[in-house]
Amino acid sequence: PAADGAPQYDIAFENVQAGARTSFLFRAANHHGALVLGTGDLSEAGLGWCTYGVGDQMSHYNVNASAPKTLIQHLIAWVAARDLFGADASAALRAILATEISPELVPGDGAAPAQRTEGVVGPYALQDFTLFHITRYGLRPSKVAYLAWMAWRDAQAGRWPEGVPDNRRVAYDLDEIARWMRVFLRRFFATSQFKRSAMPNGPKISSGGSLSPRGDWRAPSDGAADVWLAELDAALGVSSSSG
Repeated sequence: PAADGAPQYDIAFENVQAGARTSFLFRAANHHGALVLGTGDLSEAGLGWCTYGVGDQMSHYNVNASAPKTLIQHLIAWVAARDLFGADASAALRAILATEISPELVPGDGAAPAQRTEGVVGPYALQDFTLFHITRYGLRPSKVAYLAWMAWRDAQAGRWPEGVPDNRRVAYDLDEIARWMRVFLRRFFATSQFKRSAMPNGPKISSGGSLSPRGDWRAPSDGAADVWLAELDAALGVSSSSG
């Protein structure tokens, strides 16, 4: 319908664009005798926030496969603060950090993105925290929720990492933490393992930083999240959301 001018921006509309981008990159790589480097990161792999096959899930080599998005943000801020590549590059890097994260697959009004990734998959700070503690330490969801609440219940408590701007120094209450953890559990355990089972090669740069089936993480692609959701809900004293 969108090809005929109808403003129907559904998942098919989005995936056609993601597929076209990747297909073009692979053909260009063939022409130039080059490699397609992946643009995805550990956070997107964990949440399944990528288009499978002929899309951003695939590349010849995924350089950021082991780097969560929050780490990438800190690295960009660190480089910009030290002017390692000059003032112009630092200004561009700061502009990237100030731009809301979006796949930009749906047209918006003006310069503002029509899609806001963290409004769908949750705040990356929380989701990276959950991903690390579940895959690295095997903690129960209720334990991770408690640790997240201790970390984010008061934005004024403790020390924030260098480079985190004031507008991102936020607090989350337990309801918000539980809400986004349910999103994580469903996406990670129930709906996106098939994308990781076929992920391209990439480096491992940190402890708990690999979701490759050839590395630290092996799981069935037809898994379910019910037991994880039930454990979280039981600890919170609410009716199970696993159904």
